[in-house]
Amino acid sequence: MTAADSDSHHVFVGADVVVKLIDADGHARLDREVALASHLPAGLTAPLLDSGSHRLEEREVRYACYARVPGVAPGMGMPGVDGATARSLAQEAVRRLGALHSWTPVGSAERTLREPLDHGGFTGRSAFLAEVEGLFALDRRGVVPRPLLDGLAAIAARAPQHARADVPVHADCHWGNWLAHQGGVTALLDFEWARFGEPADDWIFLARFSGAHMEAVLDVIAGATETCLEELRAQCEVREAAYLASDLRIALEQPDTSERMAADRLQALEELVVGRIWWGPTR
Repeated sequence: MTAADSDSHHVFVGADVVVKLIDADGHARLDREVALASHLPAGLTAPLLDSGSHRLEEREVRYACYARVPGVAPGMGMPGVDGATARSLAQEAVRRLGALHSWTPVGSAERTLREPLDHGGFTGRSAFLAEVEGLFALDRRGVVPRPLLDGLAAIAARAPQHARADVPVHADCHWGNWLAHQGGVTALLDFEWARFGEPADDWIFLARFSGAHMEAVLDVIAGATETCLEELRAQCEVREAAYLASDLRIALEQPDTSERMAADRLQALEELVVGRIWWGPTR
């Protein structure tokens, strides 16, 4: 088996199977994914073959074994993907996410999706404003330029008062978590952040991490969901801002371990506030 890149697990890929491992005392998101696997809409993700815990020398590990689905990930930013293929993949991804959003989970699946999860996403204006105020208080050394903090506060101030939490969402469906084969989508992977939310909690990942194809993907989403493009842009903007505020707070609280994350999020915040990335190339 070959080791694959992963920020949260040890992942090994074989000819027919994929295995995910994590220390038993690590985060519990793999358990969330395993609990949902057999309940998700048919054909959405890779079939779960086995899961459990195993003692490996002096360590206890948790594992999940999945059937390997044909295809490779288009990747963050969809590098090397031409415009026509990007649009086609986006159309199929939106269709598959639509099946997830229209799924009505019951029993253990519903309970799993309702379990508290510190996902860092948008949950309403008051919580978002409080997160931004916390950033102002934490940033005593001026790590985040004041104009960027002010821009973040402005986005929070015009955010919707409330966020829905009544639709199953993947909440991490960037293009590194999809598999595609022969121009079509074959699976959506990594349901460890899945929860109840609203469709925009997925649209933000699909569009933001499509690189040069962002405008095309937004157009696909707007058309397929019959959503006003301006409203879709605003929904995505506020969600990215909430994620960045949460991540920057973590980086300021843990400067010794989050330096790389802070630099990455500051660049994204500049694109959001100064570049107004969600509002198109002419804005």
